[in-house]
Amino acid sequence: MWRVLVLLAMAALGSADARANAPDARAPVLHALRAGNVASMVDGVAREAPVTLPYHWDRLHAGRPGEARFTLRFTLAEAPVEPWGLFIPRVGSAFDVAVNGGVLQVHGDLVRPHGADYAKAPIYLPVPPRLLHAGDNVLQIRIRADSGRRAGLAVPTIGPAALVRSQLFAPAYAWRFTGTVLLSAFSLVVGTIALGLWLTQVDSAGTGATRPRREFIYLWAALAEFCWTLRLADGVIVEPPLPWIAWGVLMTACYCGWAASCVMFCQHLAGWQDRPAMRWLRRAVAAIFSVAMVACYVALTRAEPFWLTGWLGVEIVAVTGYVLFFIGATLRRPTAARVLVASVLALTLAVAVRDWVVIRMSDAYGETTWVRYTSMLFGLALLGIVLMRFQAASDQSRELLRTLAVRVAERERELAAAYDRLEAAARVQERTRERERILRDMHDSVGSHISTAIRQMDSVPVRQDEVLHTLRDAMDHLKLSIDALQLSPGDVQGLLAGLRHRLAPRLAGSGLALEWAVDALPPLARLDAPALRQLQFLLFEALSNVLQHARARVLRIEAAMAGDAMRIRVIDDGIGFDATRTPRALALRAEAIGAMLDVQSRPGRTVVQVDLGRGGSTRIDNP
Repeated sequence: MWRVLVLLAMAALGSADARANAPDARAPVLHALRAGNVASMVDGVAREAPVTLPYHWDRLHAGRPGEARFTLRFTLAEAPVEPWGLFIPRVGSAFDVAVNGGVLQVHGDLVRPHGADYAKAPIYLPVPPRLLHAGDNVLQIRIRADSGRRAGLAVPTIGPAALVRSQLFAPAYAWRFTGTVLLSAFSLVVGTIALGLWLTQVDSAGTGATRPRREFIYLWAALAEFCWTLRLADGVIVEPPLPWIAWGVLMTACYCGWAASCVMFCQHLAGWQDRPAMRWLRRAVAAIFSVAMVACYVALTRAEPFWLTGWLGVEIVAVTGYVLFFIGATLRRPTAARVLVASVLALTLAVAVRDWVVIRMSDAYGETTWVRYTSMLFGLALLGIVLMRFQAASDQSRELLRTLAVRVAERERELAAAYDRLEAAARVQERTRERERILRDMHDSVGSHISTAIRQMDSVPVRQDEVLHTLRDAMDHLKLSIDALQLSPGDVQGLLAGLRHRLAPRLAGSGLALEWAVDALPPLARLDAPALRQLQFLLFEALSNVLQHARARVLRIEAAMAGDAMRIRVIDDGIGFDATRTPRALALRAEAIGAMLDVQSRPGRTVVQVDLGRGGSTRIDNP
């Protein structure tokens, strides 16, 4: 019994698997039309034969121009109700499409050669359901083939519109058309950045005695990207702005210019641009570039593509040799930039060889070049090199700043030490000058008074009162000189107080009444210690004259601010004197401190006025 149950279970599982694997009759079906008939016309010779797609015109007709009509049959179980669509990966140069005699679309002029080229982008055509019916259906495609433009017909696929667009056309269009547009924009942006860097960046090795030179590595990168931008743009330009032969030569120039610029970029990246061999490399690159133009022109004008195909093979061999040399040099002396560029070169070269074999040598049709995608890596490598250089420059700047900070700190320490030494020397010098000044003052004042006293003692008869007066003046001078050492710069108030303190006993002994009219005085910043001593001696001399010669009863000392100046007046009621014979020492001391001296004298009133702060001059009045 259990054996029967096992057999029934196995049968049930088998039937379930069969139902799961059985095709759904209602599922949409895509029809890839690979076989049919072709009627071609080349150089006036008509030929009709069965055909298996894809149909590579240049390979089958040696690149000769012509035209062909493809008849492809397919069978439908029932007439479709929803819209259908036709997807053709590549067809051209110009073509029209008809289904069961109904024309779907005409692309280009099928009569005039070298016109628009529609083989650059995948084609999608909507197929109205009314043109399709159950049973046999016929798809006819006529093409006009131009030499060297990759004319032919890839395998067309027909089916429900939504399925054809989403699964076939949309991915192919994104890769071949939208991707080409984006890559062109990317190359243009990178080229613009490189050109901007070339215009703004200067090679530091060229500074100094020689003229600064620009970083030509960026110029070659910009030329490479601009050449590649135009080369990629050809993939989306249906009607070129130039005649086909001129446009074809220009596209070959862009391709070879891109390769040549990449080689020169690598030379500058490796630092080989100044080597003697660089001259020969430039000549070789120029020769390869020029011969490629000639080969392209011959191939297009004679409708013999093998000229260009052969020369591109030679160019690939030459570039391969250079890439291997660059990779070897990178392995011997690797740097981040060299390794990055060498990796990109190796990958791009491998893809370029693949494209040359698939596009130029094989019978495959409908394939697209891969180098257009890998070339983006060159732009990314350039941006990476710029970032590396920026980082290196930033690190160098930080190191320079650190070194500069260390040197500045060291220099500051040296300057501080030098300043300390200078300050110590200045203090020593100031003390020396102070000692010299004190000695000079003692010589000029005390010494002169003592000399006068000695002469008075030697005279006959000796006048003791004069000798005593001279010695008192010497003593007062000495005391005032000592007091001046204690004064702060500009302290006129302290100076006057010292005079009053030192001379009060003598004034009292001489029977002079002192009237003190001194206001609170601010410090006078422009009077340093030497100037204060000059002012002190000036006032002392004026007071000494009153004591010796005026025979006055009242002495008045005034000091106050008069506007922005400080005014000091010494007034007595003595007998007066001839103001025209004012002691010259007063005028000299006033001039030395930039003060204005005004002396007025008549019997009963003598005024010696000193104004500080308005420049040095002397005015003497004798009314």
